[in-house]
Amino acid sequence: MAKPLSVLFVSSEVIPFAKTGGLADVSAALPQVVRELGHDIRIIMPKFAAVSDRKFKIHDIKRLTDMPIKLGDRTLLGSVKSSFLTNIKTKVQVYFLSNDELYCRSDLYVDPKTKKAWPDNDERFIFFCRGVIRTMLLLGWKPDIIHLNDWQTGLIAALLKTEYADEPLFKNTKIVFTVHNAAYQGVFPGSSFEKTGLPEKAFKPEGLEFHGDINLMKAGLMYADQITTVSPTYAKEIRSDEEYGFGLEGVFKKKARKTVGLLNGMDTTIWNPEIDKMIPQTYSDTSLEDKQVNKKALCEHFGLPYDPAVPVLGIVSRLADQKGFDLIKEQLVELMKLNIQLVVLGSGEKKYEDLFTKAAKKYKKKLGAHIGFDEELAHLIEAGSDMFLMPSKYEPCGLNQMYSLRYGTLPIVRATGGLADSVEDLDAKPKAGTGFVFDDYKGKQMLGAVKRAVKAFGDEKTWQAAMKRAMKKDNSWDASAKKYIELYKKLLKKK
Repeated sequence: MAKPLSVLFVSSEVIPFAKTGGLADVSAALPQVVRELGHDIRIIMPKFAAVSDRKFKIHDIKRLTDMPIKLGDRTLLGSVKSSFLTNIKTKVQVYFLSNDELYCRSDLYVDPKTKKAWPDNDERFIFFCRGVIRTMLLLGWKPDIIHLNDWQTGLIAALLKTEYADEPLFKNTKIVFTVHNAAYQGVFPGSSFEKTGLPEKAFKPEGLEFHGDINLMKAGLMYADQITTVSPTYAKEIRSDEEYGFGLEGVFKKKARKTVGLLNGMDTTIWNPEIDKMIPQTYSDTSLEDKQVNKKALCEHFGLPYDPAVPVLGIVSRLADQKGFDLIKEQLVELMKLNIQLVVLGSGEKKYEDLFTKAAKKYKKKLGAHIGFDEELAHLIEAGSDMFLMPSKYEPCGLNQMYSLRYGTLPIVRATGGLADSVEDLDAKPKAGTGFVFDDYKGKQMLGAVKRAVKAFGDEKTWQAAMKRAMKKDNSWDASAKKYIELYKKLLKKK
């Protein structure tokens, strides 16, 4: 049997400890499956205020208490604590780097009072990156792979390839850097460079210098041995267009040979209509008629008349331009002319919250809206809807389209990022299609895709065949984790 890999997985957020977005879900799910497959993978993250010692049974590690960590011309103390991320099959060790001054705050990245990023986010994550390396040195644990995620961890790659280039512990260690969303890059004034402690040569265009500023995502990109993104299409998009690359498209293009897109998985222990405890009626691809119980419950929840012949179109999303709500707003009157019902769950930009609140009053028998978030209702929408709308402007990976496929709720998506990689158009591929796809980011194109879906819904035989195909698709983390392990092994063979 091949020797198990040792992997350090570095992330700023991991569910259930701390979460602002999809990064937290990935950072919990992927390491757990890698561990199940027999590898020694450990996670390290900052110990934010939300991470409760009592709730998560966190304990101190004596030899990692009050570690001196450099931050520019200052030295601060950091302590590492430990707990486990557990599921039925396995447990993964999680290290937490603590410093109350830097991490004990009411939000991970943003000051809730000003709604702006904490002004010292540069220091908070420079300290974290240096603390991660210090932790490995004091533990004497030699990872084969250090897997970094997004800008908050990018500096580790730069430090390992410059300041720690001759450190024996990391001699054969390879660095993987994953871009989850290129829109968030960790850009700080050039004056922040001195705080990194990096040699002067790193503050150049071939380092982390970015138009006179420092860019911590660029640090990860320039110094990592391997770059991954969260879907194959997104890997192409970020190097082809400023709309996706946000100023780093030239760097992504330069690093194209080192970049691979691996589609994220979904947690099938939570999102699975056969065992879902949050829905009124479980069902499978052999009992599609049971899905109607959920549709009826969904209509009742929103006060809409239940009619098996009228398709329900579901939306669960952050209400923002990026998610395509400008298109929905533009075409809402036209959508309401169709023989459909629309249910919406989400919160976000006030203009869209107001739009759906008013529309729910105007179209009482056709549209229901819940402003906010409700996990149980999210499950009911996936299980009770016939179709699911995701007209995103860009979507690095996306998870709701995968949940929808699993629940036999055919997605209507724009061909971008992970949406393009996980949904096949039913009209283009009648024998393989699992949803409806439109190409151009235009309201009329989206409306056309919805109309095509409504028409197909009228053909019960075709629709049910597509539902069964969608439900059989393997979007589990098992498939994705195996691809990551293959990538790790391939990387270690390179000299």
